[in-house]
Amino acid sequence: MHPAVLSFFANGRSPYTVFMKRTNVALLLCVSILLSTVPGVSQTSPNRQPQIEAHMKQAQTYLSENRPDLAIPEFKAILALDPKNADARGNLGVILFFQGKYADAIPHLRAALRLQPSLWKIQALLGIAEKRTGDINSAVTDLERSFPRLMEPKIRLQAGMELIDLYSASGDLPKAAPVIAVLRDSDPTNIELIYTAYRIYSDLLDEARLSLTVVGPNSARVHQMMAHELAKQGHSDEAIANYREALKIDPNASGLHFELAEMFNNAGGHPDAEKEYQAALAANPLDEKAECKLGDLVALRGDQQGAAEHYQRALRLQPNDSEALVGLSKALITMNQSDKALPLLEQAVKLDPTNAVAHFRLSTVYRKMGRVDDADRELVEYQKYKAMKEKLRETYRQMRLDPGKKDQEDDARN
Repeated sequence: MHPAVLSFFANGRSPYTVFMKRTNVALLLCVSILLSTVPGVSQTSPNRQPQIEAHMKQAQTYLSENRPDLAIPEFKAILALDPKNADARGNLGVILFFQGKYADAIPHLRAALRLQPSLWKIQALLGIAEKRTGDINSAVTDLERSFPRLMEPKIRLQAGMELIDLYSASGDLPKAAPVIAVLRDSDPTNIELIYTAYRIYSDLLDEARLSLTVVGPNSARVHQMMAHELAKQGHSDEAIANYREALKIDPNASGLHFELAEMFNNAGGHPDAEKEYQAALAANPLDEKAECKLGDLVALRGDQQGAAEHYQRALRLQPNDSEALVGLSKALITMNQSDKALPLLEQAVKLDPTNAVAHFRLSTVYRKMGRVDDADRELVEYQKYKAMKEKLRETYRQMRLDPGKKDQEDDARN
């Protein structure tokens, strides 16, 4: 296993496995859904059909009373009459699965799947059972096939986490990343999913760092990577030195000039910041972020018209850049053109509702227009998101990470 993956299994316990043990009870609630969606496909002789229906009715009664042990003999009786009854096979397999009898459940789940290959929930349970009985290759195959087709949230969550666990155990983290992305799209505030994503992406980052160092130890990209990591830890001087070294090795490497300009800018108005933003724009005329940053610097010098031109060029490149919209609106307000600033700010808060500066500026414009209720509402939003940023800033401080001076710049813009 790759060294970068070993941290997933500290003390022999995967964080994904710990999560899955906690969610098994929730998944059990889905059993009734599974049982009601396994259709029969067998052609039974008419003289046996009444017996089968009687056993099925009794089994469903037991299940509705939460007495699965009594339902098992009923399903077995159906299979004695009709071995190809997919309904009975699926139900029996599901009950045995949730009793933890995975080896016993597997033949029934497989049989149901052979009779009807589109039983995706059954295939997901089969994959989980195979994983827990050590048949890893089959587990991966069945979970990979079923996961994209699972619609029921609890089943999809469980199957996805099991699949992530398998990928992480084999060191195949790039396959785990899109699975966690799908799960987070469905449940973006799930703490366990966010933590799992953090673990996956952190280990992918570690693996990429190690690979880059091994493959190109003296390359511009290694120095750029080192600069980025040093900057996150607040070591600005060392970061700048590595950016300069990277530019010596490859002056045309994408992103270098912009990142160095950001370091200078965050260091408190370094005189070389503007030069590096201009160099970034010269290297890539479509770099709207560099254009927007130049607008910020020009605005700080008091040249609002020049700043507006930079922001306008940035917006032509990327019309949905909320920072450029806010920058242009501030320049317009300063030039007594609040009417032109209003739609820009309204668009900015739609694009990024967490942009505290946009809410503050919008509140100011509304108040000038006499729209007091709207102004008060935007002020409340500003205060809410400003408090959130302060909390994040403190978290960064406790983690000894440097978030840069963007928040301070935002404060200055107010």
